[in-house]
Amino acid sequence: MSSSSSFSPNNLPLKPIPGDYGWPFFGHIKDRYDYFYNQGRYDFFKTRIEKYQSTVFRTNMPPGILIPSNPKVIALLDAKSFPIIFDNTKVLRRDVLDGTYMPSTAYTGGYRVCAYLDPSEPNHATLKSYFAALLASQHTKFIPLFQSSASDMFLKLEAQLSKDGKAYFNTLSDDMSFNFVFELFCGQSPSNTKLGSKGPSLVTLWLFPQLAPQITFGVPKFLGFVEDFLLHTFSYPAFLVKSPYKKLYDAFYESAASALDLAEGKFGLSREEACHNLLFVAGFNAFGGMKLLFPALIKWVASGGEELHRELRNEIRTVLKESEGEVTFAALEKMTLTKSVVYEALRIEPPVPYQYGKAKEDIVIQSHDATFEIKKGEMIFGNQNFVGKDPKVFENPEEFVPHRFVGEGEKLLKYLYWSNGRQMDDHPTAENKQCPGKDLVVLISRLMLVEFFLRYDTFTVDAGTVLLGSSVTFKSLTKAS
Repeated sequence: MSSSSSFSPNNLPLKPIPGDYGWPFFGHIKDRYDYFYNQGRYDFFKTRIEKYQSTVFRTNMPPGILIPSNPKVIALLDAKSFPIIFDNTKVLRRDVLDGTYMPSTAYTGGYRVCAYLDPSEPNHATLKSYFAALLASQHTKFIPLFQSSASDMFLKLEAQLSKDGKAYFNTLSDDMSFNFVFELFCGQSPSNTKLGSKGPSLVTLWLFPQLAPQITFGVPKFLGFVEDFLLHTFSYPAFLVKSPYKKLYDAFYESAASALDLAEGKFGLSREEACHNLLFVAGFNAFGGMKLLFPALIKWVASGGEELHRELRNEIRTVLKESEGEVTFAALEKMTLTKSVVYEALRIEPPVPYQYGKAKEDIVIQSHDATFEIKKGEMIFGNQNFVGKDPKVFENPEEFVPHRFVGEGEKLLKYLYWSNGRQMDDHPTAENKQCPGKDLVVLISRLMLVEFFLRYDTFTVDAGTVLLGSSVTFKSLTKAS
């Protein structure tokens, strides 16, 4: 932790929240164009922090008032003010998964699935407890199932690299991720169902119109008007993806009998509601998250170069030699650098960087520099791309530092919020909105590195961006000597 990391005293001056929302109707359009086309997702916030000399300010967030939604938010972009979003006594988390808008429930069979429910709603506790019980029942499958899925992916990666001289990782990772998630919840490979190999493309089709208001294809500025009109102005009707969603739903309904039995028998849920929720968790939360998680992890590990690769492979192989070659939970816990690298990737590029909530009452918050009052009903917005790079907490916050969370650095985990809660001390419960798969995400990220460096010594990639995340193309791969 940097020498300036201790938070300011409580007697900070009360200040009005800087910033504004611009002219009615036109203000949000200007901000939207700045966000997508003129400044970009990162500089949009950076320039406003510099302009207002504050990490707390008012602004508009996409998509805007025609989706429809109220685009007005109060942005919290530092590690001190941001955690108020997790206080369920003061902040309402109803229908805010996607931000200032919510896609039609027609995308999820007419149900408001758990991710859109506030913890105060009765069904939230039932569904969250169900997911926790379901994950616990599959605990022994996590490691062997991921190893099998990763092994298939690496064989395809090698074959594509040998054939073409390069290999696009994202598609291979998507296939592996879907196969892992489907088999975890359904007990069989999707290739043994009517889905065949189409699962990832069907989920992507279903996700796209729901997330379109947050997406840009990176078109030239002169085409921005056309893209903005097509993606950010109107909601896409759910009937456009009715067919792919039904294929996914039918596959889960037919294959996940034991998971649905658990929902019906122990938690009193109908099989239909349970299946729509299970599909959302598997497709939107798990697959959608892994679609962003693994390319980012590989990109940042690649950026560490041969020295980091040597340290990782030495740690991984040494620990596994001591455990007679078996990858176990205990062995993974001994890999301190591997753990730190995973946490650092989650810090510098969190898979779900934005969180929203609405003030239930008048709230007083503090940044490092001032005190502010948020009025009841105002929308609060947190951006972990800035919270996780708070210079008052993290030294060299813009740099990927592999050893950041090793030793004394573990104390910094209380400022790591990627899971919709603190990495340290906080745990997913039926009473909060923390990701129920928090521990599983960390586990499979470590497993990805373990399985990789058991096979390979080093590698190089070309990295870029695609929609909401990173793209990775392997250029070279050196097998383990």
